[in-house]
Amino acid sequence: MTSTTTTTTTTTTTTLSHQLRRGDVRAIANHYASQLELCFTNSPPSHSLARTIHAHIITSGFRPRGHILNRLIDIYCKSRNITYARQLFDKIPQPDIVARTTLIAAYSNSGNTKLARQVFDETPMRVRDTVSYNAMITGYSHNEDGINAVKLYCEMKREEFRPDTFTLSGVVSALALVIDDERQCGLLHCEVVKWGAGMVVSVLNALVSLYVKCSSIGRSASMGCARKVFDEMPERDELTWTTMITGYVRNDEIELAREVFDGMDVKLQVAWNAMISGYVHHGEILEALEMLKRMRAEGIQLDEFTYTSILSACANAGLLKHGQQVHAYVLRSVRNPSSEFLFSVNNALITLYWRCNQVNKARIVFDRMKERDLVSWNAILSGYVNSGRISDGKKLFDEMAEKNLLTWTVMISGFAQNGLGEEALKMFIQMRMEGFEPCDYVFAGAITACSVLGALDNGRQLHAQLVRLGFESSLSSGNALVTMYARCGVVEAAHLMFLTMPYVDSVSWNAMIAALGQHGHGAQALVWFDKMLKENVLPDRITFLTILTACSHAGLVKEGCRYFELMNQTYGIIPGEDHYARLIDLLCRAGKIHEAKDVIETMPFEPGAPVWEALLSGCRIHGNMDVGIEAAERLFELTPQHDGAYVLLSNMYANAGQWDGVAKVRKVMRDRGVKKEPGCSWVEVANKVHVFLVDDTKHPDVQQVYAYLEELTLKMKKLGYVPDTRFALHDVGFEQKEYGLSTHSEKLAVGFGLLKLPRGATVRVLKNLRICGDCHTAFKFMSKVVDRDIVVRDGKRFHHFRNGKCSCGNYW
Repeated sequence: MTSTTTTTTTTTTTTLSHQLRRGDVRAIANHYASQLELCFTNSPPSHSLARTIHAHIITSGFRPRGHILNRLIDIYCKSRNITYARQLFDKIPQPDIVARTTLIAAYSNSGNTKLARQVFDETPMRVRDTVSYNAMITGYSHNEDGINAVKLYCEMKREEFRPDTFTLSGVVSALALVIDDERQCGLLHCEVVKWGAGMVVSVLNALVSLYVKCSSIGRSASMGCARKVFDEMPERDELTWTTMITGYVRNDEIELAREVFDGMDVKLQVAWNAMISGYVHHGEILEALEMLKRMRAEGIQLDEFTYTSILSACANAGLLKHGQQVHAYVLRSVRNPSSEFLFSVNNALITLYWRCNQVNKARIVFDRMKERDLVSWNAILSGYVNSGRISDGKKLFDEMAEKNLLTWTVMISGFAQNGLGEEALKMFIQMRMEGFEPCDYVFAGAITACSVLGALDNGRQLHAQLVRLGFESSLSSGNALVTMYARCGVVEAAHLMFLTMPYVDSVSWNAMIAALGQHGHGAQALVWFDKMLKENVLPDRITFLTILTACSHAGLVKEGCRYFELMNQTYGIIPGEDHYARLIDLLCRAGKIHEAKDVIETMPFEPGAPVWEALLSGCRIHGNMDVGIEAAERLFELTPQHDGAYVLLSNMYANAGQWDGVAKVRKVMRDRGVKKEPGCSWVEVANKVHVFLVDDTKHPDVQQVYAYLEELTLKMKKLGYVPDTRFALHDVGFEQKEYGLSTHSEKLAVGFGLLKLPRGATVRVLKNLRICGDCHTAFKFMSKVVDRDIVVRDGKRFHHFRNGKCSCGNYW
């Protein structure tokens, strides 16, 4: 096209020169105008053809009038060559309002509202018109600068320019970006009526959107105003219906959304998708699936938004079979899908399968994708991590060519939630080194890692960084901090953190109740549960797990049984196996072994390993050999490779002095290849975590610790301490048993802390297993001898030792 036009233009140069000599300007102008029209045969307009025509205009000596120059500026702007447009604009002595408005719109469309405003401000007031104001107001609105758009509208009225429907649409849309007061909506609504735009669909659509946006910031009456405008509209288009439906959905008024939807004469695809998405968002999965069936029956075409909404619904509800049916329907019915369709649907399928515990199927979908985006990689990575396959997740993470903040968040949180706190903190440091700035969710993962490790100093440092970066109001980080301080033994700091959070949810309450329960403050945990109800926060299944645990640790049997009954009767929460395990633990700790057995026999499902382990643990505490052996045998059937049952049974035999029984259990363990998890304890000193094993010889300061403990034991014995050799689980002499007790890992960690921490500082030790009974007694005496607080977190709970007493009241 360009070469043909160039040839034609060259052959007519003589004719144009002749016309120019005759002064036939109109003919020349018409010729160039028709040539410029050819630039619009393509979209965007041809920049090269425009430049060719522009060059001929210059070489011909013709001085074009305003409409030709304006046309050239318009072509340059629409072909995304604003630089040429500006150069031509600057050469015009007195550019008219058309040229100015064209340039304002072009700068705004490119995102440069600063230069657009410069052109607008340089436009004399006598030249300006409503269209130029519209261009600038719309430019601000499209670039999400609502404040300046509204300010300019006010300025426009002061200068007595009359707004039209385009002005009002632009300013209403702009106000929706910055709305913070319901009265602003009313004032602008009055403006719409005042200027006679109360029947214009585009303006009314913008007004409905404004009211809907206002309702989303807590102005409940605004949806009523939106509905009033909607009902009074003389006609409605696709945007009207969709805005109203999505507005109701976002405001948790799904019934009203359905009412509007049912009132549509022709149900548009986008409206169907909005309704399905709304049902999914509100957890009404069956309704969403029913909508999908109706949509197919009425011949409405399903797109990627439909499929992804339904697949998300199936993933959230664990409806694997339904999701597979949708997958099959996609494969059977969708022909030549676009790349956007494939990305959206396949990514949703990956999420569906891993959330339904089918990670291998998720991986098959991932591997079959010809193209993958970062969402695809993050989806399958989340699948591995959330299913506990951390090594597979780490391998995939290392293969990823591109990573974003979500990628790092998934890995850091995954490591932390699977007990790999050290790896999580190392990855957090690596992320920072690679130039990623952490968000509040990343901080939450790193703080959780500190909870796992009991690394209080590291947790405090992360808290300080979080505040410095402005995330102190983050809900996720706040909840993680409550848990971190509680699990590091500083329940007072957890309490203070909860009280200073600007917003709390059920997770926050659960974390605080759990903290009180873990630290032996069972009665306080129940008080906090009542506070939670008074704040109109509904308890969930996690809340009842924390309450039952708190009652168990505090011996509140009647209260615990009452809360167990409340779950279903009052709150409609069906107790799961984990709830029954906590109830069994509650009864067994109180010595009610037969009551616990009765509960097991009346359970609505077959008891699993957690229930039998709780029963066996209670039998060990109270020496009930017969029931204990029965529970152990059931555990051997269910979890033959888990060491816990063997150790509990062996300890029960040892406490009863039945060493033949101990030998038999150990032989079974050897024959089955079961290895006992070694007891280890750790303490944080000077930002470093020191780990001790039983009978440790590897720690560089362990001999100094042994000498210190020997000296300390002599002082303790003067106060009445007698080593409890029942907890020396070997058939040896008294002196050997006493020596064996002195080498327990928790004693070594506490001794090291007393030696190395500043005078008067609290010693906080963590142990992977249940604390030994003799160590528990010894720490009470230690706290009195050294006049120091000692806090020990074992595998079940916290013990705070102070002045010869423990916070558990010897009930543990």
